[in-house]
Amino acid sequence: MIHHRTDRTPRPIWHYLASRFPNDRECLASFLALETSELLAGEKPANLINVVNRSQGCGKNLYRLWRKYGSELLHASGLAASELVDRDESLLLFIYRLEALDALLARRNVSVLLRRAGYPEPFIPETVLAELQSRLLARGKFPHEIGVFLGYPLKDVMGFMGWAPLSFACQGPWKIYGDPAPSLKLANTFNRCRRRMAGRLARCATPFDCLAPSADPKEARGIFFRRIN
Repeated sequence: MIHHRTDRTPRPIWHYLASRFPNDRECLASFLALETSELLAGEKPANLINVVNRSQGCGKNLYRLWRKYGSELLHASGLAASELVDRDESLLLFIYRLEALDALLARRNVSVLLRRAGYPEPFIPETVLAELQSRLLARGKFPHEIGVFLGYPLKDVMGFMGWAPLSFACQGPWKIYGDPAPSLKLANTFNRCRRRMAGRLARCATPFDCLAPSADPKEARGIFFRRIN
């Protein structure tokens, strides 16, 4: 079998941009803008972000900055966050666009998968995220179905879980099963969002503007579902 590969362009890393933003609020805003770039572009419902509790190369501690400014900055962005695990040395954040996650959970094929995975109804963000957090804390590792919430194609999630008779095709940002073309296209779309955001931040655009959604939520949701259906 030939294993296809995604776009080999390096994934932009926030550390290379951090020195441009010595102000604490700007520092955290730039980090959040880059790490949620696909959400802000309306291409993805959610991201997982690990915030470590130690000084970065720029001298900033993102964990402490999150505790001080995180809620304020996210509120202005139109995004929401659930703190899944706080181990003191790091904080695992599930950051999402509420409208997109709501629409995702309302899909019949997603409901079928979550019901089979043992998630309690109703399938709404509050109950689903509470169950996700419970499973993560109990097992100490990510449950396989987490890919659903992160906007990965259902065929890849079901293939990874062994619930669909699909062969492994290639390794992208996630394991891809069956026809790799739509999954690779989506992965490259995510990567382009991040590269565009890195370019905006590198040109010294204010990170507060960068953290604002780039599309109306209804329009963004439409873009997202055209990509993954």
